[in-house]
Amino acid sequence: MKLDPFYLIVDSAAWIERLVPLGVRLVQLRIKDMDEDGLRMEIRKARTLCARHRCQLIINDHWRLAIEEGCDFIHLGQEDLQTADLPAIQAAGVRLGLSTHDDAELETAVAAEPHYVALGPVYPTILKKMKWASQGLERIRAWKDRIAPLPLVAIGGLNPERLDGVFAAGADSAAVVTDITLNSDPEARTREWIEKTHQWR
Repeated sequence: MKLDPFYLIVDSAAWIERLVPLGVRLVQLRIKDMDEDGLRMEIRKARTLCARHRCQLIINDHWRLAIEEGCDFIHLGQEDLQTADLPAIQAAGVRLGLSTHDDAELETAVAAEPHYVALGPVYPTILKKMKWASQGLERIRAWKDRIAPLPLVAIGGLNPERLDGVFAAGADSAAVVTDITLNSDPEARTREWIEKTHQWR
């Protein structure tokens, strides 16, 4: 499986409506605190928007709702992986991406037979408080050697200026959150990411 090299992560369907029409081909909807009815509406809207613009939608965490709403790709963190019904996910034909931060988590992830593995934080990140230090480019190389031919997603502290090193180290896709959503001009920054990652498509 090949992932688009530009992996956008946002926390609402409104962001998807705003940025995906610019040419985004891979987006994760990552909503942490919302009631089930609200989540369902957000997922439904995101799925419709992504289908319209031929963008692959990945739902973070909420695998049951993703299946019920006809989504075909989910992403789980390690805690969510422990409680997820992997046979049900597989039976639904839903692809799976998993987060990893250390060797033990990588072993757990690979055993779950995911469609990609994410490694982070590559650089220091302001998105959330992490108990892990930044991984660095050497860890990208080591992870890619261990999971190939699975795609490897790099995440954490990424910006367009750091992408050459990230992809040279072996990443297949670069995930971004705050470099775009906290930018003074998210649309312009999204276009910059699309242009910069085009060479790895």
